[in-house]
Formats: sequence, structure tokens, C-alpha cells
Amino acid sequence: MFSESVLKTIFGRLSLESFPIHEPILVATFIGVVVLGLGILGAVTKYKLWGYLWTEWFTSVDHKKIGIMYMILGVIMLLRGFADAIMMRAQQALSFGANEGYLNAHHFDQVFTAHGTIMIFFVAIPLVVGIVNYVMPLQIGARDVAFPFLNNFSFWLTVAGAMLVMVSLFVGEFSRGGWLNYVPVTNLQNSPDTGPDYYLWALQIAGVGTTLSGINMVVTIIKMRAPGMTMMKMPVFVWTALCSNVLVIAIFPILTAAFAMLMLDRYAGFNFFTNDLGGNPMMYWNLVWIWGHPEVYVLILPAFGIYSEITSTFTGKRLFGYSSMVYATVVITILSFLVWLHHFFTMGSGASVNSFFGIATMVISIPTGAKIFNWLFTMYRGQIRFELPMQWVVAFLLTFVVGGMTGVMLAIPPADFVLHNSLFLVAHFHNVIIGGVVFALFAAIDYWFPKAFGFKLDPFWGRIHFWGWVIGYWVAWTPMYVAGLMGVTRRLRHLDDATLQPLYIIAGIGVAIIAIGIGAFLIQLIVSVINRDKLRVGNDPWGGRTLEWATSSPPPNYNFAFTPVVHELDAWHDMKERGAKTPNGGYLPIHMPRNTGAGVILSGLAMVLGFAMVWYIWWLAAVAFVGIIAVSIGHTFNYNRDYHIPAEEVAETERAAAVAGA
Repeated sequence: MFSESVLKTIFGRLSLESFPIHEPILVATFIGVVVLGLGILGAVTKYKLWGYLWTEWFTSVDHKKIGIMYMILGVIMLLRGFADAIMMRAQQALSFGANEGYLNAHHFDQVFTAHGTIMIFFVAIPLVVGIVNYVMPLQIGARDVAFPFLNNFSFWLTVAGAMLVMVSLFVGEFSRGGWLNYVPVTNLQNSPDTGPDYYLWALQIAGVGTTLSGINMVVTIIKMRAPGMTMMKMPVFVWTALCSNVLVIAIFPILTAAFAMLMLDRYAGFNFFTNDLGGNPMMYWNLVWIWGHPEVYVLILPAFGIYSEITSTFTGKRLFGYSSMVYATVVITILSFLVWLHHFFTMGSGASVNSFFGIATMVISIPTGAKIFNWLFTMYRGQIRFELPMQWVVAFLLTFVVGGMTGVMLAIPPADFVLHNSLFLVAHFHNVIIGGVVFALFAAIDYWFPKAFGFKLDPFWGRIHFWGWVIGYWVAWTPMYVAGLMGVTRRLRHLDDATLQPLYIIAGIGVAIIAIGIGAFLIQLIVSVINRDKLRVGNDPWGGRTLEWATSSPPPNYNFAFTPVVHELDAWHDMKERGAKTPNGGYLPIHMPRNTGAGVILSGLAMVLGFAMVWYIWWLAAVAFVGIIAVSIGHTFNYNRDYHIPAEEVAETERAAAVAGA
């Protein structure tokens, strides 16, 4: 029989008690995940898809395939994050008076922490990065991003972080410290379990991927634009992607540093954020919100770019006030660094500090409000086509304006002293994230799906999806605004005042309506694939105005046989107006980057390292770390990183695309 010390050396603090077999909900979830996982693995094996997936997708450095994989990751994690939301809303609707509901406090705290963490870090960020990855290089006339391998590596690091979060569901437990892992809750003496460590390692790994992706996107936009595309001829979406990724580069190292210091507190007995020995918990709050508020703009700026592209296309007009839109985007980028303290006016910084941040928060609403007028004036006297992407834009305008106004209310320090940590604040946050970011992402999927796959999404199920989200949002969150104004605080699993229960029941109905919308979205994807021949369209189904519509749908792996030359804003519209034709001869070999599996292997080792560090399995952590170093060094000796597509193959591809798009 092994001694306890030997078992501890081999397994660290991992033991049979680490598996939550006493939690019926988790056991049922685990069985469901295993059955689903085995079904998928069986199907992939039966149809001999492993080789295809490895060579064409997992190891691909094509920005388009990486963008699609980011989107798939975001949708999968959306289902997990939304399941957490359903559990929270059901618990809160039931748990009044003598009824304690079905989730104990320990489990409920993990659920709301996992919900927020997943929805921001593993749903919103991957979906935004996926859209930028796919569309931006096409819009600037590039053949790929500046660093193709780095792009693949960034994606798989994000997957590794997401996998660690998912593993915490069945092995150990997740953090109970809220979506930013707040101290002092997550200090070692208050949370000696694995929860905060899972959180920290998952987000450190994924955060490195996001930072590398930000660097990649900025360099691509600065260095790889088509000839003639000056900065002021870039599409608005490219501008918003640039500003968003500049923010990523600036803020993610701050989050990494804050998490590293909390790790030192937990692993090495440091006292950065403890309540004694010179530590200061509020410094952690400052650091995470110096990241946290610009992060909101990391998400919303590309969303604004999406709305700009769609509004311009479906009104048949150049975007009103292009220059002012660009300047507003840059001003928002700069001001986003000057507003973080409004998240804790109640900290006790004093009237002067609170006044500065309150005024700065009101000022940042000015360029945001200016954009609303840009879109409205673009629509004014335009020939508006209310296709599904445009419907999302209108729903955004009506929803987001309310979120913006409630944000200005929260920017007033005396009002915030009343509303801080209330459900009013939570409703505001979901107002701008759902009404701003989520609506934009679904609009982008509807708009650019024909570009990626050559056929439109089914419009009937698309409308059910649309109305499910729009109606569901208002039914779910309007009652929370009301409850917040009445003084109900956030993160409560049980309430004594039964008069509040109708509000929570209405909110639960809203979540059910959103669930119908999400279900309709999944059905829409399936039905569209089944009926793809009926839904097939040409290369430019919407009458687009930017360069991504100048190539075939879906584009070849090299994007453009000839690098486009830009003369005007809305370059593709300008080319169509001047009757420009794509050359049908004179093709040259095209230089392209070669696929590599190094990103998958490095990210897998990073996930093993994170898991080992969570459970104090030091030998495994050391092996994984050495493996990361060895694979990294080995990759530097890989000189077979590129190839040329022969001119004959390019010519054949272009001829086939011309026939298909005719």
C-alpha cells in the first residue's frame, strides 16, 4: 500500500474527495458531457475525419479558419455560460422565505463566478477576436495576418484556458470570488481550495493568447494594408479593430501582473493583497478594473465597427461622418483609461477623486453618443433594406441607448452610492453587453456567413433567433432595473421579501425566451447546412462596399490572386462604380505560410502545466514546463515554414470561383 507521502508526491492534493460525486447536478452534467463527447469522438472516428481536422483545421495558420474556430469556441462556451445563467435565475425565482431553492451557497457562488468569467473571457472575447480574424485581413486586402503561427498559437492558448475552466466543473471546484476573482474572498486563508487557482491559471494562459493576438492584429493593420489604403481610407471596422487591439496590448499585461501577484500571495506566502503585513486588497480592485473598464471597449469598439459596416451596406450609402466616427473611436480608446474608479466610488477616495472619474465617465459618453447620430444620419433618406443584419442594428440602437443612459446615471457619485452593487448595476452591464456586443456578434454572423461559406443562413429561424434575444433581453432585465432601484443587491441566492418574487419570476421567463432564441440559432445553423444548395448565393450577396466582397465566397486560402489597389474609401463600391474587372490571366505563384502543429502542442502542455499547478503536482508541472521550453526551441529549428502555390493552381482556383460566383 502506498504511503500518504508517496500519494501526495504523485497526486499533490488531488484525491477521490476532489470529484464532486455527492452533487447530483454535477454528476448528471458529467454523464451528459461524457455521452455527448463519446458520440462526437465516435462520429469523427467513423467518418475518418481525424486526419482532415488535424491537417486542415487544428494546425491551420489561415486567418479565416482560425477565425471560424474562435467562433465555434465562443458558441460552445456560450451554451455553458448560459446554462449557468439558467441555474442562477431558477434558484433566485424559487428561493424566497422558507424555500431555500436547490443550490446551496457554496455551489451558487461558483455558478455566478463561472457565468461571468466564461461569458466575458471565453464567449465575448473569442467571438470578437474570431470576427476580427476573419474579416479584417480581407478588408485591408491582405493574404493573411502578419504572424500566422502566432495566430494559431493564440487560439489554442484560449482553448487551453477554456478547457481548464471546464475541467473545474468535474475535478475540484471553481472560484467563488466573482468574475474578477476578488480579494479578500480569494486570499489563501479565505479560499484554501482549488477554485481561485483554476481561475488564475485558466485566465493567465488565455490572457497570453489574447495579448499575442492583439499584437498580431495591430501589426497586420499597420503594415499589411493594400496599396493606396491610407489610414483614412480604412473601413470603420478596421479602425475599431485597431483601437480595440491597441487597448488589448495596453491592458492585458496589467491583468497578468495583478493575477501574478495574487498567485504569489497564494503559492509563496507574499502579501500584496492580504489584509495584513502591508497588503492592500483595494490595490487588486484598482488593477483589475484598470484592465476591466478598457476591456468593455475592447468588446464594444469592434461591435460599433460591425454596425457601421452593416448600416452603410443596407442603406446603400457611405457612412455619414466617416472622419468623426474615426475620431470618436480614437477618443473613446484614450478616455477608456480614465474611468476605471467609477466601479468603486464607495471605496473612500474622497470627493475630488470621485468627481474626476465621474466627469470622465460622462465625457466618454459624448463620442459614444455621436456614433449613434452617425448611424441615424446614415439611415436618413437611405434606401434601407431590413434584412436580418439590419434588424439587429435597429434593435441595438433601441436597446443600447437605454444602457448608455443608465451608465451616465451610475457615473454620478452620489447616485452610485445608492446603486453600487445593486441589481441596477448588473442590469446596466447586461444592457450594454447584450444590447451592444451580443447583438453585434449575431449581426456579424448573419452578415458575413455567406462570405465564409457561400450560402446565407436560413431567414425564418434567424428571425426567431432575433426576436428570442430581443424580447427575452427586455423581459429578463427590465425587472432587474426595478429591483435594483428598490435596493436589491447582486449575488443573492435567497431573499426574505416575498413581494420581490414576481420580479424574479418575470426575469426567469425572459431567460426562457432567450433560451428559445439560442435554440433557434442552433437550429438555424443546422437547417442552413442541410439546405445550403437552396441558400447558395454569389460572391457579393448584400451589395457590399468593402474589399472582403471583392473576392470569391468563400475566399481561396490566398484571399486575393492580385493584391487590390485602393483609390477611395469603400474601395469595393468604388471599383464597381468604375467598372473595374478582375484580371483573368497573368497569375503568378503566391507565397503562403505552411501549417504547423506547434501551437496545439504548446497549448496542450500549457493546460497540463496549469492543471498540475492547481493541484500541487509539482513533478508534472516541471515536466510540462520543460516540455514547453523544448517544443518552443524545437519550433525555432523548423525552417519548412512556407511554400508557393503554383500559378497554374491559382488560375484554376480563380476560374472555378468565377463560375461558382456567376
